[in-house]
Amino acid sequence: MNLLRAASFVSLLTLASRITGLVREQLIAAAFGASAATDAFQVAFRIPNLLRRLFAEGAFSQAFVPILAATRATEGDEATHRLIDAVGTLLLWALLLTCVLGVVGAPVLVWLMAAGLSPDSREAAVTMTRWMFPYIGCMSLVALSAGILNTWKRFAVPAATPVLLNLCMILAAWLLAPRFAAHGIPPIYAVAAGVMAGGVLQLAVQVPALRRIQALPRLGLSWQGVLQAWRHPGVHRVLGKMAPAILGVSVAQISLMVNTQIASHLPTGSVSWLTYADRLMEFPTALLGVALGVVLLPQLSAAQARGEDDRYSAMLDWGLRLVTLLALPCAVALLVFALPLVSVLYHYGRFSPADAQQTVTALMGYGVGLMGLVGVKVLAPGFYARQDIATPVRIAITVLGLTQLMNLVFVPRLGHAGLALSIGVAALINATWLLIGLRRRGSYRPAPGWPRFLLQVALASAVMGAWLVWVARSVDWIALGAAPGQRVLWLAGALAAAAALYFGALLLVGLKWRQFARRG
Repeated sequence: MNLLRAASFVSLLTLASRITGLVREQLIAAAFGASAATDAFQVAFRIPNLLRRLFAEGAFSQAFVPILAATRATEGDEATHRLIDAVGTLLLWALLLTCVLGVVGAPVLVWLMAAGLSPDSREAAVTMTRWMFPYIGCMSLVALSAGILNTWKRFAVPAATPVLLNLCMILAAWLLAPRFAAHGIPPIYAVAAGVMAGGVLQLAVQVPALRRIQALPRLGLSWQGVLQAWRHPGVHRVLGKMAPAILGVSVAQISLMVNTQIASHLPTGSVSWLTYADRLMEFPTALLGVALGVVLLPQLSAAQARGEDDRYSAMLDWGLRLVTLLALPCAVALLVFALPLVSVLYHYGRFSPADAQQTVTALMGYGVGLMGLVGVKVLAPGFYARQDIATPVRIAITVLGLTQLMNLVFVPRLGHAGLALSIGVAALINATWLLIGLRRRGSYRPAPGWPRFLLQVALASAVMGAWLVWVARSVDWIALGAAPGQRVLWLAGALAAAAALYFGALLLVGLKWRQFARRG
């Protein structure tokens, strides 16, 4: 399998997801601005999202995918299908219990996440949490499906699935919100209904994809089926790996909870400003880091299971070079071109110029750590593929402590932007620490040519950055809100020219593109 082609394919589908995600955020920003209502929705949406990242795409995937890939590589498809059935059965019942507890305990969850909300906002957040909480059940089963499909090298459906959530939320904000308002229901509740509809739709499209590879889990719906699934040895291996993985992933989610809690005590709109900036920052993070992580983890796991150490190290080197090549210019753009990006994407309707400026400061804080945020997506799978989850956990716990220390320094001076900056700096520390760990144990051996490669990318990024600084200062991006079409054209032209300058400079300094056309 050509890894670059696979990663590019996943990135292309992820691009569709992120574009629709940005459209979704534009509609929410234009319709509701950065207000108490949007703060309540963002808090409510973060609760199932936090658990999704904790139990689904986080700890579960980190534990399940390496074991699934290793089982298929060493024991064949029949044993792999038995593992899928057993894990799927126990996951289903665990999710049913979790959803019931979440709906009942919504007031406690909202208080833990954002005690600083006003009483009305807190009540709205509780209601929307109850509407959206079953989303975690749908998305955990989607994560099970994604792990299976990616192991079978079927990347299309898992990468494209998030588009469905965005489309449901867009339709809800556009069509359903006015109907809710007409009946006296807060229109922001329509977006919460769209989240739940999106979760159900995402789960539904997994079924035909799994049937095509004959890997649709046979779920035990009886007590006997649960007991039989529990006795499968692979289940205990997955659970054994999930325990430290939950601790590791929970560190990041605890950090998110702490930051949301702090933001809820800052001026109204702070939670929303951080969320809008986060959505924009996740665009390059998902296109680069998530795509590379999705492609690399099963391949690294298979290489590890077969004892192919050289191939394992070479794939890590390939992933890190792609991160450097593509994430560094994106980080430069977020730092020097933040106002044009935020203005074109969000400055409409109720989203004021002040909201735009506050979102810019948060985006720049995130931009500081973009290289780290993307790099972790490649480096952490280097440990997970060896079924070593403990080392990333220890690193993450220490980084969590450092993040909160930085919050003590940054937030009093920078407000909500200090929260973003703390996350950005912490991501750089996390990625550096993971890299050092892989190097010290000999798992990763850098291929020759890194100093020259870094210099080439740095020079090209400087050329591109100089252009973006000039464009950002030469145009009044806020005032151009009166001519939105012209503003969009200015942005498209500026970014197209920036890309041409960057890749043109790389050609002039002699970068050889052949090194990235790697086969797995």
